[in-house]
Amino acid sequence: MFETSSRLPDFPWDKLAPYKQKAAAHPDGIVDLSIGSPVDPVPDLIQQALADAADAPAYPTTIGTSTVRQAAVDWMARRLEVPGVDPQAGVLPVIGTKELIMLLPTLLGIGAGDTVLIPDLAYPTYEAGAALARATSVPVADPTTYDGPVRVAYLNSPRNPSGEITSPEDLRRAVEWARANDVLLVSDECYAEFGWDARPVSVLHPDVCGGSFDNLLAVHSLSKRSNLAGYRGGFVAGDETVVTELLAVRKHAGLMVPSPIQAAMAAGFLDDTHVDEQRERYLRRRAVLRDALTDAGWVITLSNGGLYLWAEHPEYDSYGSVGALADRGILVAPGAFYGTAGARHVRVALTGTDERIDAAVKRLHE
Repeated sequence: MFETSSRLPDFPWDKLAPYKQKAAAHPDGIVDLSIGSPVDPVPDLIQQALADAADAPAYPTTIGTSTVRQAAVDWMARRLEVPGVDPQAGVLPVIGTKELIMLLPTLLGIGAGDTVLIPDLAYPTYEAGAALARATSVPVADPTTYDGPVRVAYLNSPRNPSGEITSPEDLRRAVEWARANDVLLVSDECYAEFGWDARPVSVLHPDVCGGSFDNLLAVHSLSKRSNLAGYRGGFVAGDETVVTELLAVRKHAGLMVPSPIQAAMAAGFLDDTHVDEQRERYLRRRAVLRDALTDAGWVITLSNGGLYLWAEHPEYDSYGSVGALADRGILVAPGAFYGTAGARHVRVALTGTDERIDAAVKRLHE
């Protein structure tokens, strides 16, 4: 009777069940580094903001409070050097950015016969969102090389899963291509505060977009920077015509961020200290885990940003690598989840507690 799910790609993490069972049998327990879900505490100031706003009997507005929109705009100017976003018309809070990416083609009326370009190495929601809208998704290494009509093209920097950071030059080239071909260029920048060997640059940075947001959207989240994956809060900003259209449709769908979550989001975007502290935690975990993997014969590539190490071993393909690490009680994600370009890689998340990361390091050294 209902067949929507049949259009969607398989939910990949279901395939990890036997490997998870194997890793869990380790005498010291599993070290689960397969999903980039934060494990560190929600900062106290954000928890307090949530509690203070808990008495919220009325419906929230889809456009969000002026406080959360201004906080998002101020954060972009302060941390990403992106000025000029209008808090009244150029920014819209969303219920987690996965929701936005999944629904974006549908909300914008993209459908059968339309083409959506997705990165050739990407987390599955870009493909799933296009499939939900009955559009055709095409994986590409570089959207500017695609020959044919396109409605939407996605970028992701730092990229999930590989941690690759797109250079300002490549971003500028993509912006010029999008405008020349009337394509909406959507830049998923959820890991923007976690650049390690290079600094991520927003597609809305004036050096990239020339001070105009035409044909551009940037997508941001507090899930990683503020450990707020459980709160489901983020925003989209950029081309005011597109933001206005998203707002108009989302009003009808009742896609509203709960008022207490908006208060928590504003508190998170207004404070940088907790993000700097979290960066130090991830830097330490990255360093010890990277060294342990390298010493154990793994090769780390591209991982100059984000919360993952992109690793391969000369003896294994993607699933063989997952199995070899599961034998040591370490669960990781096979690169094959993210496209054929990941067929020999695994994604190793830094989102384990210090104790679990140290346990993984010990097992790799053994």
